[in-house]
Amino acid sequence: MNVIKKSFDLGDGRIIEIETGKLAKQADGSVVVRMGDTMLLATVVSTVGAKSGVDFLPLSVDYQEKYAAAGRIPGGFLRREARLSDYEVLISRLVDRALRPMFPEDYHSDTQVMITLISSDKNIMPDSLAGLAASAAIAVSDIPFNGPISEVRVAKIDGQLVINPYVSDLERATMEFLVAGTERDIVMVEGEADEISEEEMVEAIEFAHKAIIIQVQAQKELAEAVGKTVKRVYSHEDSNPELKEQVYAATYDKVYAVAKSQTGKAERGDKFGEILMDFIATLGEDIDDVTGFLSKKYFHDVQYDAIRNLVLDEGMRLDGRDVRTVRPIWSEVSYLPSAHGSAVFTRGETQSLTTVTLGSKDDEQMIDGAFINGYNKFLLHYNFPGFSTGEVRPNRGAGRREIGHGNLAMRSLRKVLPGLEENPYTIRIVSDILESNGSSSMATVCAGTLALMDAGIKIKAPVSGIAMGLITDEKTGKYAILTDILGDEDHLGDMDFKVTGTEKGIVACQMDLKINGLKWEVLTAALKQANEARLHILNEMKKTIAAPREDYKDHAPRIVSLSIDKEFIGAVIGPGGKIIQEMQRETGASISIEEVGNKGIVEIFADNKAAIDAAVKRINAIAAKPDIGATYDGKVKSIMPFGAFVEIMPGKDGLLHISEIAWERLETMDGVLKEGDKIQVKLLDIDKQGKMKLSRKALLPRPAKPEGTQDNKPA
Repeated sequence: MNVIKKSFDLGDGRIIEIETGKLAKQADGSVVVRMGDTMLLATVVSTVGAKSGVDFLPLSVDYQEKYAAAGRIPGGFLRREARLSDYEVLISRLVDRALRPMFPEDYHSDTQVMITLISSDKNIMPDSLAGLAASAAIAVSDIPFNGPISEVRVAKIDGQLVINPYVSDLERATMEFLVAGTERDIVMVEGEADEISEEEMVEAIEFAHKAIIIQVQAQKELAEAVGKTVKRVYSHEDSNPELKEQVYAATYDKVYAVAKSQTGKAERGDKFGEILMDFIATLGEDIDDVTGFLSKKYFHDVQYDAIRNLVLDEGMRLDGRDVRTVRPIWSEVSYLPSAHGSAVFTRGETQSLTTVTLGSKDDEQMIDGAFINGYNKFLLHYNFPGFSTGEVRPNRGAGRREIGHGNLAMRSLRKVLPGLEENPYTIRIVSDILESNGSSSMATVCAGTLALMDAGIKIKAPVSGIAMGLITDEKTGKYAILTDILGDEDHLGDMDFKVTGTEKGIVACQMDLKINGLKWEVLTAALKQANEARLHILNEMKKTIAAPREDYKDHAPRIVSLSIDKEFIGAVIGPGGKIIQEMQRETGASISIEEVGNKGIVEIFADNKAAIDAAVKRINAIAAKPDIGATYDGKVKSIMPFGAFVEIMPGKDGLLHISEIAWERLETMDGVLKEGDKIQVKLLDIDKQGKMKLSRKALLPRPAKPEGTQDNKPA
């Protein structure tokens, strides 16, 4: 084996090591990246040659965690790793978005990147190493690549920026971003924050880029040591310069005119299609497949140039707006009468119908991953059906796009949810996109905010979101920052930058760049322009509903949370769950209990107040502590020669001694009391063993003394 290693310091003594030449040597490139006990195996394989008629990069990126890496056995019937979890899909997307722009535009070989967590350190997040591992695997291969790139997590903890912080420290973070970039540029940002300013965000990204530069340099040195600085030669595209000139000459002016006509998305698409078909018709009936393919490819280039030039030269966009204007907005709440909360949010030709459903602790999502496991009580699901773009597409469930867009909206809204004490509910938000022409994830954030307020959830502040775009001309240096981008502007532009926040600051963002050399001043300007748009959208939303409703809907379920002493948890549950099951059956409420510290937290869930009140009364009776001197309605449980045991609370018996039953002296218990009798008693004392001393006579009038008698008191 020719094992080659390269390591570098994160700047605080923590070391990251990259190793190649030991594992998976039949892949085009493979590395093992290690930090602490966390180890990732990354491999890349790319076919030689490309399929005909393919004008894009067929790249697949898969991140998977092996349960053995964390010393765990998978759950489920099969007891083996199954399809990727949402968490694994999200990491796969993060790496994909950083790698994809780095491949040459004319490279079309099927390419597969696989990153596997093979060893896990509970205090080290593997996702911040996945991009580094994938890029390093490509760097030590002969696959053409304009990298290397790397990804790091930057967080602000106790007021200080930290690269790849420990899991234990992330709990105190006020911002957390995953940032990817090359030696020169930033290519991807995603994360969340506690209402930070635009300046704070730029500072964090710049700090992350300094760490990325060190990691990129380490990959270059590793590639030189391996001897893979020269990449494979390929030829994946046919070309026909004369045909390209023909396409431009015949269609550019027509495309420019349609782009300038301010027509809707569907009509504009039809007109572009007519221009293309008219041109192809001029080529004759017997054109070969290559000519037809190239005609469509060059026509796409025409659209790319015409739409971009319209913005840069005339400051006009496809729908007639200037670069700073947000499309018309309308919204409505309580649209669905049976939902616990609902909203319709429409911005231009993008529309979300969003619902909020309130559930109990039993509705929490169980997360059973190799690295992350536990329970989640806030869910956001994003659906993107084919009809939203006028397409016929089978419904195969949530894909990677839906998971990624839903996660961004979830990050944004999670930041403003009330704490556990103010909100005992499990909350599920579902955004169904009914129309889409740009930034449906931001429509989800806005609709989600409205639906939460409609449901009566006391969010800390409303959140809005906006998608920003960028068009640049490297030759002239011109650029235009676009507010509220359309679908075509996203496709043909250089940046898709989604920013969400409250009036106070940014709570989440997602940025993807398709160009080299984004200047910091351009990023700062884009953030400030986004701030203007977010505040405008917030003001429009407030016209519909400005604050959470004072109470939940009448048909919404109710949850009451009680705190009881730890010692009573067993009494509430009962042997084999007998007591809690009986209470649920008789009251109709759903009851859950868990131990938190020295307390038992009881949640009572029901759809009517009577059921809640009945369950609360029974639990309070079980968990209440007897007060010395208090009077209780008791029930005789058993008769003994020396007295009776009386139950004054569920499961709590005290001794009523024969001498405390009546003022007169009783010689025997016969005929005095019987089991089941209900009597009033007073609690006189509780000894160190918890035994209670009861008295009945203390509640009875003291008989008058006969005349001529006196108390026998010492002199």
